[in-house]
Amino acid sequence: MKSKHITAIIGYGPQGRAWAMNLRDSGREIIIALPPRAKERRIARKDGFAKIITVAAAAKIADRIIFAFPDHLHHKVYENEILPYMMPRAALIFLHGLSVHFGQVKPPKNSDIILLAPLGPGNAVRESYRSGESIGYFYALHQNGSGQASRVLNDLIRDLKIPRRALIKTTFAEEAVGDLFGEQAVLCGGLSQLIKAGFETLTESGLAPEKAYLEVAYQLDLIIDLVKNHGLAGMLERISVAARYGTLISGPEIIDVRVKKKMQQVLKRIKSGKFARDLSQLDEKRLTTVNKCLPALSHPLFEKAAKKFAPK
Repeated sequence: MKSKHITAIIGYGPQGRAWAMNLRDSGREIIIALPPRAKERRIARKDGFAKIITVAAAAKIADRIIFAFPDHLHHKVYENEILPYMMPRAALIFLHGLSVHFGQVKPPKNSDIILLAPLGPGNAVRESYRSGESIGYFYALHQNGSGQASRVLNDLIRDLKIPRRALIKTTFAEEAVGDLFGEQAVLCGGLSQLIKAGFETLTESGLAPEKAYLEVAYQLDLIIDLVKNHGLAGMLERISVAARYGTLISGPEIIDVRVKKKMQQVLKRIKSGKFARDLSQLDEKRLTTVNKCLPALSHPLFEKAAKKFAPK
């Protein structure tokens, strides 16, 4: 029988939802902490969570608090709604190292500070729990204020059904910097703009948008699977001779030393804390402005083609 602990999930986006459902299904007592008028309350109730309370109310009764809400809100919510009310020696669990590493959350000395960062979105966290085929997780024990941090982490690992082989030890600093750089320079920012540039180059030369989409985007998952399963060298061994030769002469021409220098600038901005400071300044008005700028990062004809060939 599980020991009596109350775990508060703050936030109910895709990650919060997945964690809440997984921990509940493993027998933990879960409460959902959301603002009074949050639209996610309806979703949580539909998922069967009856105990949905404010963040401050949750901080008063939970001995394990999971930060599953957006990073740019961590400082404000922590200072105003968690720190003044939280129980002594409560464990604070983070899905990303940003707010702790860059000083936006400064926990009490008697708290356990734990990182358990899934290498995938919320739906992957949920599906891996249900299938038993776990995704990877970074983990770190940043502070062992209660003397029980290892126990809390082990409880989470067991309840989320994470096999030991899927765990990668790290630090809050490594995870925060590496994650921000990876998503900005390569996985999201860099990749999306590389695809967009390739799409526009082909369509501006006269190729039909649908065909351009198929050439620069549709097969990405196949290439990524090769990289994940065999490495870059193994991927290159498994593609056609034409693709291999073209990679040799064109790859370094497109992604040259200038790109690496720009990546170094991105990394410097992240490591200095400037990006984290700017992120923490996002209020609803600024976030609306950011969202309005996002369509310019794609192309209407690309989006139309993507919908046409999306899996049914």
